[in-house]
Amino acid sequence: MQCNSVHVQGVFTGRCGTSLDHGVVAVGYVTDEDGNDYWLVRNSWGADWGEAGYIRMKRNVTARTGKCGIAMEAKYPVKDGPNPIPAPPSPVVPQACDRISPSPSCYPSLALSSSPVVPSVCAPAGALKPKPWGLGLRCRAAEEASMPARGNAPLKVMISGAPASGKGTQCRMIVEKYGLVHISTGDLLRAEVSSGTEIGKKAKEYMGSGKLVPDQVVTDMVVSRLSQPDVQERGWLLDGYPRSFSQAQSLESLKIRPDIFIVLEVPDDILINRCVGRRLDPVTGKIYHVKNFPPENEEISARLITRSDDTFEKVKSRLDTYKQNSEAILPAYSDFLNQIDGNRPVEVIFQEIDSLLQKICENTSANKLIKANGKSPASVDTGSKNEWRGIPTRLNNIPHSREIRKYFYDDVLQATKRAIEDKKTRLQIDINIPELNPEMDVYRIGTLMELVRELSLSFADDGKRVKVCVQGSMGQGAFAGIPLQLAGTRKILEFMDWGDYGAKGTFINIGAVGASEVDKEDDMFVLIAPQNAVGNCIIDDMRAMTDAAGDRPVILVNPRLKDMPGSSGVMQTMGRDMRLKYAASFETCYSFRLLYYAGSFYPIMGALRMAYPNKYEIYRRVDEPDGKEKYALIAEFTDKPTPDDITSAFKGRKKDDEKAPSGFWGFLSGIL
Repeated sequence: MQCNSVHVQGVFTGRCGTSLDHGVVAVGYVTDEDGNDYWLVRNSWGADWGEAGYIRMKRNVTARTGKCGIAMEAKYPVKDGPNPIPAPPSPVVPQACDRISPSPSCYPSLALSSSPVVPSVCAPAGALKPKPWGLGLRCRAAEEASMPARGNAPLKVMISGAPASGKGTQCRMIVEKYGLVHISTGDLLRAEVSSGTEIGKKAKEYMGSGKLVPDQVVTDMVVSRLSQPDVQERGWLLDGYPRSFSQAQSLESLKIRPDIFIVLEVPDDILINRCVGRRLDPVTGKIYHVKNFPPENEEISARLITRSDDTFEKVKSRLDTYKQNSEAILPAYSDFLNQIDGNRPVEVIFQEIDSLLQKICENTSANKLIKANGKSPASVDTGSKNEWRGIPTRLNNIPHSREIRKYFYDDVLQATKRAIEDKKTRLQIDINIPELNPEMDVYRIGTLMELVRELSLSFADDGKRVKVCVQGSMGQGAFAGIPLQLAGTRKILEFMDWGDYGAKGTFINIGAVGASEVDKEDDMFVLIAPQNAVGNCIIDDMRAMTDAAGDRPVILVNPRLKDMPGSSGVMQTMGRDMRLKYAASFETCYSFRLLYYAGSFYPIMGALRMAYPNKYEIYRRVDEPDGKEKYALIAEFTDKPTPDDITSAFKGRKKDDEKAPSGFWGFLSGIL
């Protein structure tokens, strides 16, 4: 709030950051007569600050963090119990307030506070038109029938993990942040038995005789809990259930499906160490670990005991049982499955889970908005050839407009996604518009970075972990360095805006080119303009990286892998065939380049485009009488056309009838 210390009056809409170092209390939310939505916020710096100690903070901003990060760490009470019996009406008539005042006669504060006591405040008379929008992070279908379409239904989460995988800790953190109802079959069994319900009585019979409770009984118990009002309102977190294929089938038959199925993956040796190393203090009931969390003193150490189920044999048996159950049920949830590396710090694991859950909320909002506009989400895809809207015009106008850049970003993205859906794993994008042509003075590295960001974020939105790679310095001595085209790229990537939900560091990571950059958790790799430099060849590093990546997709964006001069002339001929073969192993999923007159970049003659899985298309630029222009399709080729093919297309005759290109049309020979 330091940035607002000089704000005196009105709704605050100015610039501020999201680096939190101070707590405030949101005591009201208002839409004033001018239609401005704002939070009424009380600070702790006294009446000389802001408007008598308060500030009106703009509400319903597009950022999920809220204005100045007000929604980032919101704390609020949740009411679960029944409503109290209404008290008799007060004979006191509330006073109208013409300015913000701490008078208790004004409207009461709202339940969004990190303070045990929230004072009452008032707003301008006649301005109390609440539009509940909430600082809470829970996904909700609706607060009231009259509120605008908010977008998000209650979250439904399943989580699974082997013994000692840290599942319990992550469940606690999820519940604390999202307010979900935590449902564990062990807790349910104990509660049902204790309450003496019909299900509890059945379970008690089996448990009393030492038998496992049948799947159907457990499923009935879970379904009964899922039908309760608090679960319907707040959403649910199913912990360690279903555990068998029949349980999963029972839920599916009832159309009970999660939004996400989280599996914590931890190596067996780590899990066994965590369990076998645990020790119980019989006096306090506290759990220690001989290595990770040793006792405070020798006295406690002397009385520690090993729990009966923490022996190596029993832990190994529990792990084997867990694996058998997982192998049986995971295929049923493959569409919702997200496997997360659980052998990391607790906070890092939760950051990744948190990003996944936030994206589910955002995607639900987007889908509902699309449906409200009369379209289903599936109809938005612009991938098919029939829906493509044609090449944009005025491509020699620099800088390119936002609309032109967005057109190419979307065109590239849809083609790349279709190729990956068809199980293509070695892909190449070649896009050569003026701002992405390093041979032109108008080349902009920022446009290339923006393309990479849009591509990576889209795959991250689908739950993929993307490694964005830019080659580092190569060579030694006079030949040390990186290509000029890539200078500063790594810094730009580090400081770029990667979205509001914390994608960078969780779903998107920045790396270099090489086998050592391939991590187990990476799902795909985007290499930015990999290229040979004078005296150095990047292909060996690329080959090592793709070998390490295995069947995971590797996407090259505007590669330049032609031979360059070496320290003693041209690159060695030794291995050249292998280099060319490797470069050719990448399949082009998108290609676009403008065609010009010989020796110039003006005027534009036409364009060559290919968007997977369509053919290569040649377009002629046509000037229209009204001063506008258009691109007319004149030829299609299954394979990439040669310069002779393109020349023949422009001349309107078959290649077989054409002599070697020369003169006016020779310009095409040097660019393809």
